Amino acid sequence: MDIHEFQAKELLKRFGVNVPRGGIAYSPEQAVYRASELSGDKWVVKAQIHSGARGKAGGVRICSDEREISEAAQWMLGRMLVTHQTGPQGKLVSRLYIEEATKIAQEIYLAFVLDRKEERVVVVASAQGGMEIEDISANEPDSIIRSVVDPAVGMQAFQAREIAFSLGLDPALIPQAVKTITGCYRAMAELDANMVEINPLVVTQSGEIMALDAKMSFDDNALYRRPEISELRDKSQEDSRETYAEDRGLAYIGLDGEIGCIVNGAGLAMATLDMIKMAGGEPANFLDVGGGASPERVLMSFKAVLNDRNVEAILVNIFAGINRCDWIAEGVIRAYRELDLKMPLVVRLSGTNVEQGRRIIKDSGLPIITAETLVDAANLVVNAWKDTKPAQKGAA
Repeated sequence: MDIHEFQAKELLKRFGVNVPRGGIAYSPEQAVYRASELSGDKWVVKAQIHSGARGKAGGVRICSDEREISEAAQWMLGRMLVTHQTGPQGKLVSRLYIEEATKIAQEIYLAFVLDRKEERVVVVASAQGGMEIEDISANEPDSIIRSVVDPAVGMQAFQAREIAFSLGLDPALIPQAVKTITGCYRAMAELDANMVEINPLVVTQSGEIMALDAKMSFDDNALYRRPEISELRDKSQEDSRETYAEDRGLAYIGLDGEIGCIVNGAGLAMATLDMIKMAGGEPANFLDVGGGASPERVLMSFKAVLNDRNVEAILVNIFAGINRCDWIAEGVIRAYRELDLKMPLVVRLSGTNVEQGRRIIKDSGLPIITAETLVDAANLVVNAWKDTKPAQKGAA
């Protein structure tokens, strides 16, 4: 789960990380009022969306008076802001963060990430802040500092000092840097975060170390024990297809194709996606219906798949161990009738009660295509999908 910049800053502030003063605004008038509360002569208006590279898309503006603040707020609010991370659909700007402007002397990149290979938290830092880590890696690879944290002892002060000195900071700033680095690590460890990124972490002209931007993401599986973090979720920033499925206990990931997939087991689901591509199609999603799927759960899975308007055919691929093929078949029949399905549907069943499941589908009298192997199922669904596109087929 991702959160907004202002939320991340509030969390990091609790752990001793210095951040600029700021406030949330939901209208141009409120944005102007927030700036007046902060005083000063320059302010930064920031669109709050779950994406980086907001500045390049016009989502971060430095303003010098009330008119500029109002104009920036009017332009941003209600807009689908498109960055290279959001995709062409963009993300809706429904709130702004108004922050006092900071006079910058130096910019630094600082991030804490989970390295699956190391099975450790790794600190990634660079004296070349203000850029995406990919750009830093491409343009200044020698500037990247990596430091692995031993989970048995956590981030130690000496390790934080080594990182700070490696960044070329003035010795007088080292205590502040150590406090910032250890604070970020504590926030990550104590809040079950997967990632903490500050870009840029700046040294101000007055000699303070301050987080000008902040991103945090959290382990979804740990949210049950972090209700204060779970409350920060903004569903408007998430894929509506994935949100619908997650709220119903389904493992779903939206993709860009036209063939919807309802499968049980992550491994079988991945194999199904591969076979669809090998057959010449494009999967529209990854959906693991899970074990012990009832007819009602199968129906919910169909609804989740059909929330994607790009879906033009569906493949159900079930290997029943804990599941039962007759339950799956009942769910498929119910979904077909209740949802008035008009698109091609291919069902491949194997495992527990497979004969009963196949009989239920056959006796239904519905135009459901059945297959015995995954290869056959993939070819059948791709061919059936292509047959619904006569103009495209003729052009080929």
